[in-house]
Parts: sequence; structure tokens; C-alpha cells
Amino acid sequence: MSTLNETQDEIVEEFSIFDDWMDKYAYLIELGNALLPLDNRYKTQSNLIEGCQSRVWIQASYENGVIHFDAESDAVIVKGIVALLLRVLSDRTPDDIINSDLYFIDKIGLKEHLSPTRSNGLVSMVKQMKLYALAFKAKGDKPNL
Repeated sequence: MSTLNETQDEIVEEFSIFDDWMDKYAYLIELGNALLPLDNRYKTQSNLIEGCQSRVWIQASYENGVIHFDAESDAVIVKGIVALLLRVLSDRTPDDIINSDLYFIDKIGLKEHLSPTRSNGLVSMVKQMKLYALAFKAKGDKPNL
């Protein structure tokens, strides 16, 4: 598996192919459509991300020292953003997630091309994923939070 930064670099490279933001949005939608649906049992209030205009659920599980994230959104572009976050942060150690600098978001121009509410939602998603990592790290290797 590639490192967190190698994965970010791959994403930056993929997005550099597109000159036009409409093409980048289309690619985001494509990524979102490829995301596996989240099991309904995880679509709970506790997994719902506060601060998002659309509904986003993030489920985290901790096994063998790494955190696995599953997520879904009811908005197509947001679902693509979620897919990117999962690709970068899922199946990493808590320390990798906590210490990550998610530079791909700025490098692909995502932040500047999102509405303020979507941008706030993106910040909320990252914050929640880092909070999961902090919680799992504090808990140690004991299964399930």
C-alpha cells in the first residue's frame, strides 16, 4: 500500500489532467458513484457529520492497528469528496491520520471551487476523521469503540 502522501500525490496527478473545473466536477461525481453504499445500520445520528449542508455519514472501525472508514453522502459532488478522503485516510494508523497534512485539497483547487457551506463540510469531515483517530489511539488496541 502506498503512503498517505503518495496517495495524495496520485490524486493531484489525476486532477492535473483536467484543465476545466466542470471536468473536475464530473470526475468527482464519477468517484462518488464508484463509492460503495454505506450499510443502513451505520446511517445513524452519531455517524452524521455536523456542519455539512448535505447529509454525510462516516463510520470508523479499528482493527490490527489501522482505522477503516466507510462513508456516504446524499449529494453527488460531496460523495466524490468523501471518496477522496477515504482513499487518503482509510486503512491508516491513528498517528498517520492525526499527523496528516491533507495538501491535496489545496493542490487540486478543491477548497477554492467549493461553496462556503461545502468547504465547511469538508473541514468538518476531516475533523471528524481525525477525532476518530484520536479516540482509537487513546483507546489503544482494544476492539471497537
